[in-house]
Order: sequence, then structure tokens, then C-alpha cells
Amino acid sequence: MAATHTGDTGLGEGEDAAYCRQVRLLLDRVGEKWSLLAVLALRGQPRRFNQLRRELSGVSPRMLARSLRGLERDGLVSRQVYPTVPPQVDYALTSLGQSLLQPVDALLQWAWAHQPQMDQARSDFDAHQQQDADGTPL
Repeated sequence: MAATHTGDTGLGEGEDAAYCRQVRLLLDRVGEKWSLLAVLALRGQPRRFNQLRRELSGVSPRMLARSLRGLERDGLVSRQVYPTVPPQVDYALTSLGQSLLQPVDALLQWAWAHQPQMDQARSDFDAHQQQDADGTPL
């Protein structure tokens, strides 16, 4: 069963379902590892594909191209091709992409501030799971 939005949006039933679909599409895009990292890498200035690839070590060319295409499709990134040999392509955040930086920064600050608590929760959870697997009474 897929997770759905359960908050009160004040919308009608059909409108609420459409809203949930839109939220899911947005979260799918910004929650995708390389897309979010590409947005962060583009925050200061436009970058060429290979510059991005070097900055985002570990990403394959195919995955980076796919992420950039998705960001471009969503209006978050622009792609400028220059008629050179070989063609030069610059990627930059659009104004919509720039507007995403503030909530992303807030999320990153939250994560940083709460990292010790999350680490402790993971440790507690893992210990509990190990006790269950070992058959050790809790």
C-alpha cells in the first residue's frame, strides 16, 4: 500500500488526491539523491556537466544526465548549449530552482542540529533488533 498525504489541506476529496500526487512528484524529485546534490552544486554559479560530475563524486554520467533532465523538466534547472566543437553545455538554477534553496537549507540545518538524536535512535533501534534476532529477552 502506498503512503498518502493525510493532513487537512482544506481541499475537496478529488482535489486532495490531486494535491497528494503533486506533493509526491515534488518529493520524488528533490528526494532523489543526485538531484538534490546537483541543485546544491549549482547554487553558486552555472556548471558544465563534467564540473558537476567531478563535484558529485560517485555519480555515473548516465545518472547525472537523468537527474539533470528531470530537474530541467520540472523547471528547476536550465540547460544552455553553446555551438562549439565539442558542444559546451552549461547548467544553472532557474529562479524556481533558486527558490528551492531556502527550504533545502532549512532541512539541512534541521538534519545537522538533530544528527546526534538520530544517531542515538538508530543505535537504540539496532540494539533492539539485535536482541530480537538473538532471542534475548527485552
